Amino acid sequence: MSIAHRVRVEDVTLLSDDWFVLKKTVLSYQRGDGSWQRLARETYDRGNGATILLYDPERRTVILVRQFRYPAFVNGHDDFLIETPAGLLDQASPEERIRAETEEETGFRVRDVREVFDAFMSPGSVTERLHFFVARYEAGDRASEGGGLLEEGEDIDVLELTIEEAMGLIAAGAIRDGKTIMLLQYAALNLFSATARAA
Repeated sequence: MSIAHRVRVEDVTLLSDDWFVLKKTVLSYQRGDGSWQRLARETYDRGNGATILLYDPERRTVILVRQFRYPAFVNGHDDFLIETPAGLLDQASPEERIRAETEEETGFRVRDVREVFDAFMSPGSVTERLHFFVARYEAGDRASEGGGLLEEGEDIDVLELTIEEAMGLIAAGAIRDGKTIMLLQYAALNLFSATARAA
């Protein structure tokens, strides 16, 4: 269903174009009752991204990363964040980008990646659409230590956990990253459940 006929952009002001692009837009939006309402919205455009959960169904393990995230720190999270590997697309396809990002961050060279869904993670202000992938891994797939790119300020630890340990960290509040929680929940339901093992 298209709603383009219900949106009239009247003015766009560039507020920042430093790291990514922040704009203020004045628009008219046609409400459900047919009336038009004038709105002002700020949008932060950082491009689209991709994230992946590496999993080993035989050993019931997953690969996660742990790193410093300043926005989380400044909002009261005085710890590292535990996450699934992720990155911005930077003009590449989601599959191309997630393969490269996985090796940069974890050292694992993935073979068969599968996109399971995509989602807008913070649609009230951020334009990013995130593509979610899963891929099987084995210990022999690790081609390097990973750790991220120094020039991008990355200082990443690689974690291998059982799915039970990872789900326990969600329950304990130690995993607080949304994309990671989503992929771990997906894995628990679709990759590690008794039904998935029987398929």
